[in-house]
Amino acid sequence: MAGAVEAKLAELGLTLPDVVPPLASYQPAVQSGVYVYTSGQLPMVDGKLAVTGKVGAEVTPDEAKELAKTCALNALAAVKSVAGDLDRIARVVKVVGFVASASDFTGQPAVINGASELLGAVLGDKGVHARSAVGVAVLPLDAPVEVEVQVELIGA
Repeated sequence: MAGAVEAKLAELGLTLPDVVPPLASYQPAVQSGVYVYTSGQLPMVDGKLAVTGKVGAEVTPDEAKELAKTCALNALAAVKSVAGDLDRIARVVKVVGFVASASDFTGQPAVINGASELLGAVLGDKGVHARSAVGVAVLPLDAPVEVEVQVELIGA
């Protein structure tokens, strides 16, 4: 039975995906005390990247913003795999977003807004967080964007 957070996802027309399997030697998420830390989540859908390339070159900022939303959904799936229930989220503490950027692209914050806005829409005030949005030369598998999330749990 889905909880309130998953019901909100459904209301928004979204489905929590399966956890993306690790690409190397790490776990998708780990819990330490009351916190869950996700590994960097790529915009994988059904085990594949729909889009590759640099934002500001092969990928538009609007496409990248949607991909950041997918990363945030994958992060929520990773959190659930550790916490058992997304309704245990007390708050999102921090989001770090990486944007594979063309050399003249400076709109990283707007791209990572895709993740931040999704978390806010799904979790309300619990989704408000601190954040970094960083431009990088390249990401794994030539992904345009990668997002990691730290959440605090209730009843850990």
